[in-house]
Amino acid sequence: MLGTLAPANGQHTMSAIYPVAEIRSIEQAALRALPPYSLMQRAGQAAAQAALRILPGPPHTSAILVLAGPGNNGGDALEAGAGLAKAGAEVVVLLKAVPSQLPADAAQALARAQRHGVHLMPPEQFAEIDSSQWSLVVDGLFGIGLSRPLDGDWRSLVQAVNTMACPVLALDLPSGLDADTGAVVGGAAGIAVKASHTVTFIADKAGLHTGDGPDYAGKVEVATLAIADSHFPAPHMWLSQPALFSEYLRPRRRNSHKGSFGDVAVIGGAAGMAGAPILAARAAAKCGAGRVFVGFPENPPAYDSAQPELMCRHAADLDFSSAVLVVGPGLGLADTALDLLTRALDALSWLVLDADALNLLARQPQLQARAAQRQHAVLMTPHPLEAARLLGVSTSEVQADRVAAARTLASRFNAVVVLKGAGSIIARADGAAVVNSTGNPALATAGSGDVLSGICGALLAQGWPQWEAALAAVWLHGRAADQLVAQGIGPVGLTASELIPEVRLVLNQLLQER
Repeated sequence: MLGTLAPANGQHTMSAIYPVAEIRSIEQAALRALPPYSLMQRAGQAAAQAALRILPGPPHTSAILVLAGPGNNGGDALEAGAGLAKAGAEVVVLLKAVPSQLPADAAQALARAQRHGVHLMPPEQFAEIDSSQWSLVVDGLFGIGLSRPLDGDWRSLVQAVNTMACPVLALDLPSGLDADTGAVVGGAAGIAVKASHTVTFIADKAGLHTGDGPDYAGKVEVATLAIADSHFPAPHMWLSQPALFSEYLRPRRRNSHKGSFGDVAVIGGAAGMAGAPILAARAAAKCGAGRVFVGFPENPPAYDSAQPELMCRHAADLDFSSAVLVVGPGLGLADTALDLLTRALDALSWLVLDADALNLLARQPQLQARAAQRQHAVLMTPHPLEAARLLGVSTSEVQADRVAAARTLASRFNAVVVLKGAGSIIARADGAAVVNSTGNPALATAGSGDVLSGICGALLAQGWPQWEAALAAVWLHGRAADQLVAQGIGPVGLTASELIPEVRLVLNQLLQER
């Protein structure tokens, strides 16, 4: 049920994410209910307050450049400029529009800015902006309505802004970024403002948190503009937070034993790839599974010397119906691997598919149908290339709209899908989706995906529902990397095995907070 995602205090919360089409409907409903110009005043005030919080010095010593475009986003910027000037800052507005052609509210904001002493820089002087020492740049060129790549003077202006050393505050979203997908409009040939901070209006947008979005949006805050909850439809997407899965963060009973916490069997480890299932299995053990087996296609090692608690077996000898199965890490693509995947799909157990299990599935249409029809739905953890293979498209097409790709996979396979990457997308077959809020480039290292699959398996083994297990595993995985980087361990050179004890620490920290 979609409703199970909504926090108890109402369907519109700071964690809800809305697509552009719904944002426009919410805005129009609010405009009909409010006096003219009031919504722009609220946006400008929120922007000015955000700017004052990130100014490196007091307002009266600050020179602020406001970039105002031809639409209402430009009006929001003008209104913010008026507020900043009123606070004592020196504000210069580069208005990239003909004043007489501004929308009515934006024209009113321009008049107010001028009354407060904002200096207007003629558009032809934009080449001079990078020769001044600005304390802050406010990007109000384009909001959510941009549909074509920035070119000509627009491109030159953004290029100049992107060379500046001062903080850059984007209003609603950085100009040139797609609010729904997180892709730069125009792809590799496009350009977007690289903001250090973004204040986004009405509700959060997926594009600020996934794909290229995090590299352009910087630190994001949401200003809801005091719009009534009644104007917001029930959301279908959220930004991840522990509240979405905390119901299952339950302290362990004193009267428990290893059988209370389930078994995980990791299936993988073809010749030369034994490390992948070992990483997954170690993660499963340190995230609380009662027992962890590692099933190798052939020649299993006697034991894992660094984690002797793991039980290494020949995969053919394992009971696939008595444990949560994590299939795919280092599995290979041989016939033996295909037989093991087929057997796993037929097992009456929870199933996590990763890595080579997904690559095999992409090659076998008949197995795809079997996966979609399982009694226990699968949890799939593809990276973009694996997702592309499953969907029969290119990796660039997956990355161009990560939310849509994850939702399509979830629907096609009746699965919970984790599309890994910057701002991992967790989606399920009914269309619900969550954009992960944790993690950093330290996770871009071999084996980190194997660790994630092991965390998923451990939570499932302990009785977590599939959806909440996926949400928690992805959040914990990213949070562990964030904490390690904060300690100076990474992002460069962080290895997957270093994540595992930190994930255990984060999990126990959450349990202690309950």
